[in-house]
Amino acid sequence: MSANSKFKTPSGHALKAQKGQDPIVCLTAYTTPMARLVDKHCDVVLVGDSVGMVLHGFESTLSVTMEMMILHGQAVRRGVEQALLVVDMPFGSYEHNKEQAFENAARLMRETGCEAVKLEGGAHMAETIAYLTQRGIPVMGHIGLTPQSVKAMGGYSVQGRGDDHQRILEDAKAVQDAGAFAIVLEMVTEPLANEITALLEIPTIGIGASVQCDGQILVVDDLLGLFSSFKPKFVKRYAELADQADDAIAHYAKEVRARTFPTLDHVYQAKKKS
Repeated sequence: MSANSKFKTPSGHALKAQKGQDPIVCLTAYTTPMARLVDKHCDVVLVGDSVGMVLHGFESTLSVTMEMMILHGQAVRRGVEQALLVVDMPFGSYEHNKEQAFENAARLMRETGCEAVKLEGGAHMAETIAYLTQRGIPVMGHIGLTPQSVKAMGGYSVQGRGDDHQRILEDAKAVQDAGAFAIVLEMVTEPLANEITALLEIPTIGIGASVQCDGQILVVDDLLGLFSSFKPKFVKRYAELADQADDAIAHYAKEVRARTFPTLDHVYQAKKKS
């Protein structure tokens, strides 16, 4: 848990109390080793459906399945001991009706041990969010750019400009009123993100939104420079580990071909006869 964190037991209710307090630190993770690294620094660890693009090479998040989210959720659960663990509901697992959403959300929580789920959508998903929260499923919302709807939206574009401003504002209010404990604002214009943050009583988590949001989230592979297929404007590289890995692998390959690896330090000798 981050040094400034105010809550002891991970829960959506406790995170909601962080509104207006110290900024909330959130990162994605998809594996146990990475989860162990981020857990001690974060308030929230998200198992994002971005795993499909980052680890599985998909072109979008649309091909991610419940089974994939459960598998990665279980892996991350084994590495998270302090932070609030949230798992994304994948495309097609909650849109049909609220009963489908409850069945799949309950399965995610039961099989991964997460504390909450995240789902995309604004006012049109309010009834579903309310249905889940009324039945004991803590929900984190996600509005603005919603990657699962990227084909319908016409691509990865900034949200909240022009006529979209009022719609997104209404989406934020609807998600809060439906019972979500926090809401992700993705690629929303800075003035609109500030307006939503001031309006809502629940924390806003920005990604390409505003420094004034109640918290921030990034894909950990992006900030470490491990994912290099593309780099959104909102990503800051805090390391370039892919370059270091490439150098290390090239060095290994060179030594293997030159028969300078392994050395005697890396192999085992037969026991000496007495």
